[in-house]
Amino acid sequence: MLGSVGVVLLLIAAGVVLLLNVVGATTNQAKDVADDFTRLMVSGEADNAYDKYLDSSFRQEVSKEDFIAGHKELELDASCEPTYSGVESYKEDGTKFAEVWGVLICDDKDLEFEYFFEGRDQLKVTEVWIEPLE
Repeated sequence: MLGSVGVVLLLIAAGVVLLLNVVGATTNQAKDVADDFTRLMVSGEADNAYDKYLDSSFRQEVSKEDFIAGHKELELDASCEPTYSGVESYKEDGTKFAEVWGVLICDDKDLEFEYFFEGRDQLKVTEVWIEPLE
């Protein structure tokens, strides 16, 4: 009896470790994508951010021209540095989901940001919110 309880506990522990590795990997991938996406946006490369990271469903809703115009309205510059407040992720039916949020601290303003990601192999941006911090 004690042996079977030990096996069950070992299987539960192995499952938890596997789950944490999957979630941890997704969280790390989301943070990496958020870093590069933000770097492209801050350096004025919204067109590259659009091409490289936006999910096809997002692209159907927002044209490249509208995305670039919205980016220009934010007036981001090289002084802007992201400070992350949180990253959450999970995996469901083979698809990874993640959310990253924080504040872009710039010389003349601070902006809140929130990115939503989805993907099987690579995470792609499905939603972006960047607005002045109130």
